[in-house]
Amino acid sequence: MLKQRIIPSLLIKGDGLVKTTKFSKPKYVGDPINAVRIFNDKKVDELMLLDISSKAKGFTINFPLLKKIASQARMPLCYGGGVNTVMDVMALVSIGFEKVSFSSEAVKNPDILRDSAEAVGSQSVVLTLDVKRNQWTGKYEIYTCNGSKKESISLEKMIEKAEEYCIGELIINSIDRDGTMTGYDLELAAKVRSIFSGPLTILGGAGSVYDFTVLESAIGICGAAAGSLFVFKGKYRAVLISYFKPSNAI
Repeated sequence: MLKQRIIPSLLIKGDGLVKTTKFSKPKYVGDPINAVRIFNDKKVDELMLLDISSKAKGFTINFPLLKKIASQARMPLCYGGGVNTVMDVMALVSIGFEKVSFSSEAVKNPDILRDSAEAVGSQSVVLTLDVKRNQWTGKYEIYTCNGSKKESISLEKMIEKAEEYCIGELIINSIDRDGTMTGYDLELAAKVRSIFSGPLTILGGAGSVYDFTVLESAIGICGAAAGSLFVFKGKYRAVLISYFKPSNAI
């Protein structure tokens, strides 16, 4: 029987972890190796790592850090950030990452999804779309380069490409809800689910375990990812790594 996956999402910048709000104002929240060890103890379903320094000039994937993370992790891992080639995907899978996520490169060249799936299997190929609602038209639009560049391809057409290539998972990250802890954008989630039939994860806005339950009620079984909820505690956002699911929440 399928069950909802509850997924901590960690943002890497340099060698450290940060958390953003609406893709801005990154706040340092700790060491990635230490966070992975804590999540090991808490038996998380899986862990998502997104490197937001990937658009810096001269960026290369931080394989030394990722190898250390993979050697410590006892849960499935997904990595995204600066993944541009099939060789990148193969290298990441070879060091222990079960899933590798494309973003801007796939928007420019959707065929990279198909080519990567042929190389490592579709189950390991993920597409992450950073989405923002246009305040004037109400339409959802895709952004890349850490939310700084609006893409011309529509959200619907990009999702149709992902569906066509039978990718392993689609991750929808709401820029508007990022770090706000005000709940998932359920309208966005429902829109995506109406187009995409494969494994889907929603990220951006979770503020309590109740939000996981609401998301599942709205669109059915899916991945529920969260950042702030698992790294902050209290109204002053003190850094505290934690993990919990609806089934064991009181």
